[in-house]
Amino acid sequence: MGLTERDLEELEARAEHLGQPSAPFSRQPIHTVYVPADRFGRATVGEWGNSARILVRDHGRPPLPDEIVEMVLAKLVTEPIEDLRVDFEDGYGTRPDDEEDAHAAAAGAALRADAPPYFGLRCKSLEPETVLRAARTLDAFLTALGPPPDGFVITFPKATSAAHADVAVLLCHQLEHAHGLAEGALRFELQVETPQAVLGADGRSPLPEMIVRSHGRLTGLHYGTYDYSTALGIAPGYQSLEHPVADHAKAVMQLAAAGTGVRVSDGSTNVLPTGTTEEVQAAWALHARLVRRSLERGLYQGWDLHPGHLVTRWGATFAFYRDGVDEAQRRLGHYLGRRVRGHLDEPATARAMARFLLRGLYCGALRPGDVRHPIEVLEAL
Repeated sequence: MGLTERDLEELEARAEHLGQPSAPFSRQPIHTVYVPADRFGRATVGEWGNSARILVRDHGRPPLPDEIVEMVLAKLVTEPIEDLRVDFEDGYGTRPDDEEDAHAAAAGAALRADAPPYFGLRCKSLEPETVLRAARTLDAFLTALGPPPDGFVITFPKATSAAHADVAVLLCHQLEHAHGLAEGALRFELQVETPQAVLGADGRSPLPEMIVRSHGRLTGLHYGTYDYSTALGIAPGYQSLEHPVADHAKAVMQLAAAGTGVRVSDGSTNVLPTGTTEEVQAAWALHARLVRRSLERGLYQGWDLHPGHLVTRWGATFAFYRDGVDEAQRRLGHYLGRRVRGHLDEPATARAMARFLLRGLYCGALRPGDVRHPIEVLEAL
């Protein structure tokens, strides 16, 4: 007998509902810098770069190779911050409405004149007590900013359930209508800083549903180190990006976001490179190690809260890609040439190596001349 044409048509129709999710690969900023709104102005980005360079001048070079340090010093002049958030939440506090309105308008006007490649603001929570204040801040900010560019994103803090995505989508839609923007022009991130966002009362993670109910507007899930650690009862001296509860939360975030195009960002360290040279160097060593640890675990973005963190953010990131470029090129070359030497790499691993090289190119750790394979080839994998 054998399978009939009808059998095959039915099988093919049913299989159309299968398939692995995939999303196009594009540049992701290596960090997000949070600056309280009352301390933000047009000169902020340059001031952060200058402050970082002064720290190196006054306290010596961080624990990185000389080649990397020279690259960092140059980056601190040309593009010290890739992604900026003007903060109206924890770093800003609660203020009179007219004062927050004024800061929102001033920030929007400043970023309209000059902005990093990626930028936005973190408003207050969408919880009932603060949702109207969040909407008012966004309204004033967008009025001063005008039509936002592609790199603009809103950060909504303290998401606890998929219902937060519903409210975020509604608010974005209302703002688009009010400001004459195209449908879908406003995109947002959700901060994962409560236990309920990782594991709901029903024993399931709400993160996948948050992504679905964001209807393509969600660009990132950002881990909130200290709110999350405190909520789980971790003592202050042990709250860290590398605590087991942090690793668990971020692993769940990565699983939920895999293949959706939603990026996962690590959080921050509250150990600042300030004080004596010994204290600055110790903070740099810690931050460089944490950044490298995150990169090795597939977390390609994190928060920075102090100009001094730029030194080791860029340094550890540059070192990560430069350390791995030769091996990635060698193995990718063998794969493209269909040669088996040392590793039997599959298509998925080849894509991972190509994306490693592209990330290095996008952030400036690598230059086109450093990579043997054309960018077009890498982007096609």
